[in-house]
Amino acid sequence: MELHQFRHSAFCEKVRLLLARKGLDATIVEVTPGLGQLELFRLSGQRQVPVLVDGGEVIADSTAIALHLEATHPQPPLLPADPLARARVLLLEDWADTALARGARLALLQAAVGDPVLRAALLPEATPAPLRDLVGALPGGLLGSATEAMRDLLGPCEVRQLHRSLEQLALLVAQRPYLEGDGLTLADLAVAAQLYLLKFPVCAGAPLAGRGVEGIADNPVLEPLFAWRDRVLAEVGRD
Repeated sequence: MELHQFRHSAFCEKVRLLLARKGLDATIVEVTPGLGQLELFRLSGQRQVPVLVDGGEVIADSTAIALHLEATHPQPPLLPADPLARARVLLLEDWADTALARGARLALLQAAVGDPVLRAALLPEATPAPLRDLVGALPGGLLGSATEAMRDLLGPCEVRQLHRSLEQLALLVAQRPYLEGDGLTLADLAVAAQLYLLKFPVCAGAPLAGRGVEGIADNPVLEPLFAWRDRVLAEVGRD
């Protein structure tokens, strides 16, 4: 298998969690923005990651990859056999991949505008060191228009909704180890993957580990949520 990815994409993290849970190895191919995406288009017909190559099959989209892996490698299962439980898992996954993903992505971009360490560390791995240093060293004042653009994209109502959703998740996982049923499901992995962007886990490596979105990563109310995320990572061997 080959996983074509961006390292700090939450959807690529989701697929890495899926592979780890299934005990599957894949060669990681880091896609270079621009030229690398053209090559990805020739391979898969689209420019977005993640893309999994499994033998003669090329599968794009994290949910499609999850369903493919569940069909080809059913153990351990990530979707319940019970139709109602399965529906709840898929609904939670869809919410994580849409509403939570949008809020997390924009919150991180907003935070990166004001945090030079985040800005530099989130650049693609192939970024030359001088350019990485330049991006990290840009004065905050030069990024004022970018800050305003981020505020327009993630307005006060959306910020409040993101915080409410995270607080509700924190309450939920403080009472139970998994979002649905008695074991890990696709819902747990999808939510944990999006939380990757809000407070980077140890597996993100230096200098990102422990950093994140101010007001979320350092919010004591959300400590149970990130502790739960870290337990999920440990359970699949991604700690």
